[in-house]
Amino acid sequence: MKTIKTYLVCLALLLSIPLAQAQQITGKWKTVDDETGKTKSIVELYNANGKIYGKVSKLLLPEDQGKPCIKCEGKDYNQPIEGLVIVKGLTKNSDNEYEGGTIFDPQKGKEYKCKMWIDKDSPNTLNVRGYVAFFYRTQKWYRVTE
Repeated sequence: MKTIKTYLVCLALLLSIPLAQAQQITGKWKTVDDETGKTKSIVELYNANGKIYGKVSKLLLPEDQGKPCIKCEGKDYNQPIEGLVIVKGLTKNSDNEYEGGTIFDPQKGKEYKCKMWIDKDSPNTLNVRGYVAFFYRTQKWYRVTE
């Protein structure tokens, strides 16, 4: 009887691993322009020193590939958009949201405060909100499942 209980507990733990992984924000995400509906890039979110950062790992539109960031400032000016760190310093709060950092839009050359959270109804959808004061825009990014 004890063996069956141990087996069931182990089985339950093994079955919950994919669910726990699906809720992680780190990984590769497909970005979709909410104005055009076009899939634009792959952004890789990663943890560094307890904070979430994200870099453009691939540009998907042929007309964007190889483009430098002409609207960037400082050391990022005229550097390739691919490889550019656009999400910086997000931390997880008690509501399973990530906030307190910024997101940079290389097309507009603007940096915004940022908040991200996994969609409750779709664990492979990430809501990404950039905002200034009370004005915001939210995009949906989609997990890359290679």
